[in-house]
Amino acid sequence: MAITPIIKKSLLFFCGMAWYTGNAQNSDDRYAKPLKQVIKEVEQRFHIRIKYADTMIADKQVTYADWRYRQDAETTLEKILSPFDLIAKKESDSVYKLGTFEYHRWKVEDGWAELDRIAGQYNNKTEWETRKADLRSCMIKALQLDLAPIALSKPITTEVRKYDGYTVQNIAIEILPGIYVNGSLYKPAKYKGRIPVILSPDGHWAKQRYRADCQLRCASLAKMGAMAFSFDLFAWGESLLQFKSEDHRRSLSMSFQVLGGIRILDYLLALKDADTTRVGISGGSGGGTHTALLTALDDRIKCSAPVASVSSYFYGGCPCESGMPIHACGGGTDNVEIAAMAAPRPQLVVSDGKDWTDRMPEHDLSYLKKIYSWYDKSESISNVHLKEEGHDFGINKRTAVYEFMAKQLSLDLNLIKNTTGKIDESFVTIEKEPMMYVFGANAERLPANAVKGFENAERLFYQLKRN
Repeated sequence: MAITPIIKKSLLFFCGMAWYTGNAQNSDDRYAKPLKQVIKEVEQRFHIRIKYADTMIADKQVTYADWRYRQDAETTLEKILSPFDLIAKKESDSVYKLGTFEYHRWKVEDGWAELDRIAGQYNNKTEWETRKADLRSCMIKALQLDLAPIALSKPITTEVRKYDGYTVQNIAIEILPGIYVNGSLYKPAKYKGRIPVILSPDGHWAKQRYRADCQLRCASLAKMGAMAFSFDLFAWGESLLQFKSEDHRRSLSMSFQVLGGIRILDYLLALKDADTTRVGISGGSGGGTHTALLTALDDRIKCSAPVASVSSYFYGGCPCESGMPIHACGGGTDNVEIAAMAAPRPQLVVSDGKDWTDRMPEHDLSYLKKIYSWYDKSESISNVHLKEEGHDFGINKRTAVYEFMAKQLSLDLNLIKNTTGKIDESFVTIEKEPMMYVFGANAERLPANAVKGFENAERLFYQLKRN
């Protein structure tokens, strides 16, 4: 009799079970084995190597260990590790590395299925508008931003520094009494009348707004004719004068960052030279998440360009992106639906081939196009997909943003092109970090009322909530 594939798999399974019977495991002790032993047995059975820190698996027991085996290594490891909130990341065909469970990172097929479920709840513009209004109201409550009106001090500014075609000034804006968000405001060296406003909430790359590529981007947008404001994340940059770096990963940091973006808009749009009808926003990575979120919550933003961020199978890898329960709103939402809340305002989604945006053109983009089509604005949603690039805000991503903002905000792209017609950022002076400080090299300008310590900031936040 020929051995069919099904019979063969069954024989392999029972042979595997028989191999374990020598350990005299049974249901009385729930077939329990030390996780370290189980990992060794998995390695032998599937001819793989599993990397891990001993502290990660110490003293852990796998119940019903023999019964968690499946026909492949990945499914078996998932069954074994999930009770401990551990995962196995595949590094090569035969090497895995243990890590902690990532609630924010889904399998592609799971993310797509969830977006399809979400999309099935509305079928036209009217139903979508109702959904969008419900989501916005819920997200504001989830962020707990129903704060009572408060009087805030005037922004703290530094001297203006003049460069080739643009200027820079550092500004600290009080977002709650004693809590500041710091940034650098780039403006054209010469201009008349009112000019567009562009927010730049940047991501989790090292040095954030002090980085060269961040300076290049904001200086270029300024030379093109806009005022561009690049600002720190909470407990990042100069915010570290008030809080510890680990405070950035507290859930309430998400609320502080959204509030910071709103307060920045309040300040910039009140300037006499700000054109309130031409307001854009563009950030990358975690800044891209906040680009989409701020646009969803604030209609003053007229166009947006989230970079290397929007995905149906990634919810943001930091609590400042997903720490507050906004994704529970409306029976469950995701970052693509949040990005769709920008419709019908123009939006550019920049994706690449080496992070969680790698499949944007295959599925998520069609959903966004459908939403925009209900407004007869299909041309207002666009995607630049850089298949060979990775998770950064490199020149090709910046170029896509320049071209988009030039079109949407009537900026002069030619002002940053060379004689061959290519984007040329060589005019930008890359400043050293201390030049970008608002509060001075030794924090000598930090206000006396500055709140220090997360617990004090948290206490203040909840004291200011509406009753």
